[in-house]
Amino acid sequence: MPQRLVVGLTGATGAVYALRLLRRAHELGVETHLIATPAGILNAHHELGLDRSTLEAEADHAYAPGDIGACIASGSFATAAMVVAPCSMKSLAAIAHGLGDNLLTRAADVTLKERRRLILMVRETPLNLAHLRNMVAVTEMGGICFPPLPAFYHHPKTIDEMVAETVERVLELAGFAAARPRNWAGL
Repeated sequence: MPQRLVVGLTGATGAVYALRLLRRAHELGVETHLIATPAGILNAHHELGLDRSTLEAEADHAYAPGDIGACIASGSFATAAMVVAPCSMKSLAAIAHGLGDNLLTRAADVTLKERRRLILMVRETPLNLAHLRNMVAVTEMGGICFPPLPAFYHHPKTIDEMVAETVERVLELAGFAAARPRNWAGL
């Protein structure tokens, strides 16, 4: 399997996860393919001060959400995994119901149909029944719902440390052996 990662950025808070994921994947020699929704770009601007072109420069390849003919919309384009970081409840619902109405949701659908790793860093609280049912549907299809909840047993001192550790765990879960999350060593 090629060392390719598709990264989706949606309108949920937490754009820093996508940015850190792109940068860390680059450090690991993983080719990145980014799709950022308009709401995702809005959040990246609000939370990180980044515009579309600056964010897209962090990826090896970037696509507009309307570019439904992009290579990542096809199962014949082999990737190791796709991570939606963060994943809004709107995008979760579209993925759970197989809508494929834009490139991000189409790429997620392709990831599922090809039985590749799909990791959704879902962001919302509290969760209502629709959110929970959509997470169950994605899980039943083989996807992984991974709310970006920090681990505190390492005694992180900064938000940056919490984000870095979460991204490392996601990259390991995506199948990249070079990822190095700090594992629990027991008491």
